[in-house]
Amino acid sequence: MKILITGNLGYVGPGLVKELRKYHPKATLIGYDIGFFAKHITNVTICPESFLDLQYYGDVRNFDANILNGVDTVISLAAISNDPIGNRFEEVTMDINYKANLEIARLAKERGVRKFVFASSCSVYGAAEDAPRTEESTLNPLTAYAKSKVQSEEALSLLANDNFQVTCLRFATACGMSERLRLDLVLNDFAAGALTASEITILSDGTPWRPLINVLDMARAIRWAYERSNDHGGSFVVVNTGSNEWNYQVKDLALEIQKVLPEIKVSINQNAEPDKRSYRVNFDRFKTLAPDHQPQYDLNSSIHGLITGLKAINFKDANFRKSELIRLNVINKLLTKGEMNNQLVLAAV
Repeated sequence: MKILITGNLGYVGPGLVKELRKYHPKATLIGYDIGFFAKHITNVTICPESFLDLQYYGDVRNFDANILNGVDTVISLAAISNDPIGNRFEEVTMDINYKANLEIARLAKERGVRKFVFASSCSVYGAAEDAPRTEESTLNPLTAYAKSKVQSEEALSLLANDNFQVTCLRFATACGMSERLRLDLVLNDFAAGALTASEITILSDGTPWRPLINVLDMARAIRWAYERSNDHGGSFVVVNTGSNEWNYQVKDLALEIQKVLPEIKVSINQNAEPDKRSYRVNFDRFKTLAPDHQPQYDLNSSIHGLITGLKAINFKDANFRKSELIRLNVINKLLTKGEMNNQLVLAAV
């Protein structure tokens, strides 16, 4: 079996590659990534890509269909996966997240690929505080990123058939330690602030709801999507991916970190404008379809994993929001140095 993972050199990829290698040791694992964040490796003893059989570097907007020859499954992680970047580069976000991924799916179907696993997002629900959202709930995407996921799901549903299985995993907000750590995610940001400044500053009033999932549990869910038969969900399925126990208000995340590090201070901006991105999510379908691939990490273990991981790399940067562990900062640096243009196309310099 050959498995192609697009966008493997990001936050989710390292854990996913190890997950697939562990449970499918004879599979041929292929990566495809533009490499924006390839060098930003944290807390590893060996390069995560050592577990791959082959790594391609390229832009999904200029994808070579020949790479798909002999591939059984495509796992689509490639995306502008950050609201600040997406809001600044809305057209590019749609080109990469929607148009390019859809074209790869279309090419995959033409080349005889049997399965396509798409990393979607619970952010498609937008503002939804009244009740936990199910897969049948009305969608209310508020950002370019969320809109790209909605359009991708709709288009992929038209490609799916008995010979081309499509799984759209609507992931909760990612968190936890990774070999390519991001600190522009809410729990990760809070943990880094607690360690470096002994304080967590919540810019909102702390009331917005967020479902969370550990990045390693995301890998476990993707493995389920790769392994599933049409008897478990059909040729096309959308699945909220996470756990009902992981619906938290933002302020609760900070207070849980304070329980682990009781010396820290938590500051909440009670006068902040309400954050419209607030939603709770129902994950019953995922529990029914994937009982053996349920999340293994809870909030407490994820917090401990972050703190242990950050200490292991001697992380002390109180100014980390200006570091390259923030995705937008990496993009800005590439733009400033002229290594990339405003269409996020790499240029030789």
